[in-house]
Amino acid sequence: MYEELDAAWLREIKEADLCQLASDFYERLADYLKRVKEENRMLDKKMVKAILLEHELENARRMAGELTWTRYRKILNVASEGGKPAASKLSADELQMVTKILPIIDAHQTFAANLLQGQLSRIDTSKTNQRASLRFKKEIPAIVGADMQSYGPFIPEDVASVPIENARILVKQGLAELIQIT
Repeated sequence: MYEELDAAWLREIKEADLCQLASDFYERLADYLKRVKEENRMLDKKMVKAILLEHELENARRMAGELTWTRYRKILNVASEGGKPAASKLSADELQMVTKILPIIDAHQTFAANLLQGQLSRIDTSKTNQRASLRFKKEIPAIVGADMQSYGPFIPEDVASVPIENARILVKQGLAELIQIT
């Protein structure tokens, strides 16, 4: 796992765009960090193996922190420019974060644009648009969501966030399965 983390970290640091990670990358990384920490805890701190494991753990934590921070900045950059990061390049956890970040960025951009026009618009947080994260089971063409945004096309195993109204229909028709409502 250390080599895979190192490769992912280097790729993410060097590339301008968001890089693809294996779908279970974060789960395996968390398990790896936990195992190394536990193994090191059981060893005598004066042993060479314990010293090497401690250095490995420190390096792995540093790379993991820089990797997640770099990905976060790239996601924010895409979103702040009005785009949406490709769902295929996001982990399920990152996708959940993006579904929460995008409405905030949109609200800020609307607020700033209105302010520059001499209008002060209050953001009504009581009316949040509910969305649902779905995993698609079948291939479907692009759809227009209840929010009038275009979504898709989707292939099996794609994960995406769509308005709750659309999610209900897609799940009811057996085209997707619900992951989470946000």
